Amino acid sequence: MNVKTVSPASTTQTYANSGTQAVLENIKDVNTIPLQAVPLETEAVTSEVLKSAKDRAFELAGDALRYDPVAIAAQYRNRPLQVWGRMLSVFWTFFSFTFSLWFDGKTGRTLKNEKRRAARLRDILAQLGPAFIKIGQALSTRPDLVPPVYLEELTTLQDQLPAFPNEVAYQFIQEELGAHPNEIYAEITPDPIAAASLGQVYKGKLKTGETVAIKVQRPGLAENIGLDIYILRRVALWAQNTFKIIRSDLAAIMDELGERIYEEMDYTHEGQNAERFAELYGHIKDIYVPSIYWEYTRRRVLTMEWITGVKLTNLEAVKAQGIDAPYLIEVGVQCSLRQLLEHGFFHADPHPGNLLATPDGQLAYLDFGMMSEVKPYQRYGLLEAVVHLVNRDFEGLAKDYVKLDFLTPDTDLTPIIPALASVFNNALGATVAELNFKSITDELSAVMYEYPFRVPAYYALIIRSLVTLEGIAINVDPEFKVLSKAYPYVAKRLLSDPAPELRTSLQELLFKQGEFRWNRLENLLSNARDSEDYDISKILDQGLDYLFSERGDFIRDRIVLELVKSLDTVSSNAFANAKSVVGEWFGVKSNQPVVLQTEQNNLEYIKRIWDILGSTPGFDTTKVLQLIPQLLVKSEVQNMGQRVFGGLAQRAVARVIREFLLSQEAAVIRGEGSYPKISPQLSLPPVAK
Repeated sequence: MNVKTVSPASTTQTYANSGTQAVLENIKDVNTIPLQAVPLETEAVTSEVLKSAKDRAFELAGDALRYDPVAIAAQYRNRPLQVWGRMLSVFWTFFSFTFSLWFDGKTGRTLKNEKRRAARLRDILAQLGPAFIKIGQALSTRPDLVPPVYLEELTTLQDQLPAFPNEVAYQFIQEELGAHPNEIYAEITPDPIAAASLGQVYKGKLKTGETVAIKVQRPGLAENIGLDIYILRRVALWAQNTFKIIRSDLAAIMDELGERIYEEMDYTHEGQNAERFAELYGHIKDIYVPSIYWEYTRRRVLTMEWITGVKLTNLEAVKAQGIDAPYLIEVGVQCSLRQLLEHGFFHADPHPGNLLATPDGQLAYLDFGMMSEVKPYQRYGLLEAVVHLVNRDFEGLAKDYVKLDFLTPDTDLTPIIPALASVFNNALGATVAELNFKSITDELSAVMYEYPFRVPAYYALIIRSLVTLEGIAINVDPEFKVLSKAYPYVAKRLLSDPAPELRTSLQELLFKQGEFRWNRLENLLSNARDSEDYDISKILDQGLDYLFSERGDFIRDRIVLELVKSLDTVSSNAFANAKSVVGEWFGVKSNQPVVLQTEQNNLEYIKRIWDILGSTPGFDTTKVLQLIPQLLVKSEVQNMGQRVFGGLAQRAVARVIREFLLSQEAAVIRGEGSYPKISPQLSLPPVAK
């Protein structure tokens, strides 16, 4: 949680987090309570000690909370009054709010009452509890969907919810850590600094001197969330069975959400997620992940490093500190790509309160309670889908939807392919730079209703994560396009990843109907070089290894063909030019050879590709030349050389036949040859008797 406090000794505002929420914009000055003096421990903590502290934290936490829809259903099936009471309460609350909006529209008071209605919606979501607060948090990141007044109010759901009594929080700390907070921490704020959907945060200091954020879970959380998830799941099942137009497994989507929320209620699980996140993505430039203090962490209490920073959406504060917000958004996009497409472990709740800009220009990730995973086949499927989408290969995109479980294998793709072409051509616009996830999801919805699509459960969290990130980006820069920043990474993965799925996808992308598409290779290389960790030397090595493997037979065949065509074009042009020069010496005018436009374009592509390689960081022409002797001794290269020589010889023979024999025949037809001339017959000869 990010919070702001003012110490007694300073009036400077500082922003911090507990790993859950974000900066408070307007909070009264808060003092800290100095506790009994305890000598600071300065000895280095060994990894063994840390390990034992983590193991002890899990041991003392007991059995983790697990989402079990069957057990939840059994619990509430015998409580009809409680269930129906909650359902009627939720229904009536939203009905009355909707009616007030309708009445404002009828009476012409929409603008006059807009701020009051926005505040009312915020209060409704806060009162209904964590499940509905999550919906409000997601909406608060979409300035393109939500009016500014509503956006401002919903943003407060990230960190400015009503707090629960300190006595309850202190009781939880004592029950979980075995002592009163005054005995555990050297300092702790007398009141919570911020309150969020699942807990509230205090700022404190360990007796070893580290400043920390202490997150304490709300009371009765499991009971409240369990009831709402049960109701929402029943509504989802009812809608799914009632409206045949709904083909997605809504119950599975609710189960996925329920599983994530229940995991979020276990702070030991959150701490473990934070460490795994740091291990996978903490090395990325300008990404920062706070540390977990396991000695002071249990299931309902989390103690972690205090992070100083501001929300990316607080543009005034960001600019005041000289932080480059658009750059940090790009950093976040690159990190998200690696989460979704590289390791599969991704942050499923990246709202503005969980992304802080630190004073030193880093992007700090917070709140690791709601995480999810993408399986390897799903990651490769998403990569292939992006490539096919950008290159408008809608047949390939339709097949990707089958791989990603949106369509069953027996689905007839014939009518779906033109539908996808129509929808995405409209969404994509003229260039990749115009592509955004909102336009894609909006346009895709129409197709999914018309054809037998079903939305997998994992997809809902991915889309939520991506559109939330895009919403933050749009708030920082209205012209920011996520995919235009993402495609260099996708291109790099497509060129460098040795996975068979992506090698096949690369082959399909570069070859169509037996023809090599040089423009696609140029596009990939041009985009890939903009990726920060792009290693051209590694890609060349991997490319050569693949080329000379058994799987590279098809590629070698196509290279031979392209080399024959290109070298033949170059040699014929050179010969023709030489012939023309010699002819001019003797006053003979010669005809220029006819060069196919395709072959001429290929030569231009090759030249541009070489220029791209030359301008790519890490590319060394000397090293490439040094590879030539090593390649020449390979049997595959020698075989390719023989085939290229043979192909050129065949083309040379064909050219001789075409230029000399056929030209002689043409001359004879024109009456210019050496054969005897025969006078034309003006009438048929008499019939022989």
